[in-house]
Amino acid sequence: MGCQIHTLNPRLLYKRTHTLSNSLKPNSELLKTTLFSSYNNLYDQKLVSTPTIKQTQIPKSDVYNVKFKTLGACKLGISRYPDFEYNADGGSGFGTATKILESTDSNGVVSVDFDVKEVYIPPLSSATTKFLGLPLPPFLKIDIVPEAFQGKIDQESGKVDLKFRAKFCFSIGSIYKAPPLLVDTVLTSEESKGKIRGGKGERLDKDGICRLVGVATVEPINDIFMDTFLSLPTECLASLNAIISFSSAT
Repeated sequence: MGCQIHTLNPRLLYKRTHTLSNSLKPNSELLKTTLFSSYNNLYDQKLVSTPTIKQTQIPKSDVYNVKFKTLGACKLGISRYPDFEYNADGGSGFGTATKILESTDSNGVVSVDFDVKEVYIPPLSSATTKFLGLPLPPFLKIDIVPEAFQGKIDQESGKVDLKFRAKFCFSIGSIYKAPPLLVDTVLTSEESKGKIRGGKGERLDKDGICRLVGVATVEPINDIFMDTFLSLPTECLASLNAIISFSSAT
């Protein structure tokens, strides 16, 4: 019994191999085309999205908390009377300070705005004030009610200019209460000079300590006693020792 061995026809083998190769070639080209197209799409998306992200990045302004604290050894004067020795220790104020980005003079200049509801300045009384070396009479009192307190501070040079407007309310116990005296001035670390009054301040040091002075004109208040006693209109002088400190806003 014989065994027959069938051999493949070379022509038939070549034909089948050639056909299979041709059938795979389009798929290979399609795969290459798809990968290349996907890469280009990703690259194009990267180019488009990059400037878009940068455009949405808005720089933040530098904002700080600022604290103002009054110290002792201050002075207040009005008309041609000798100055009052005034211990303002315990006074304080809180507000915000915003860096002035467009400033070309100094990178350390900030705009300061104190909340007048958060500003307290001790009244002139027998506990805080002396005149000619003697405490004020116990029944005499002058309350200070701030209405505006804002301005600019240069943190690099230490220069301070703060607009200060307040009502000074004079009273003698429950017997007499005068209409308020309006004081409107600029408290400065530089020199402030009027016609009959003047003073020179001191800039912020490394600990935030400064002396601020301001001269203001006080107009008549239509009260015969006060207008005559103080010779209104006249000038008044404020000289305050203070500490101004900054902290990052949370």
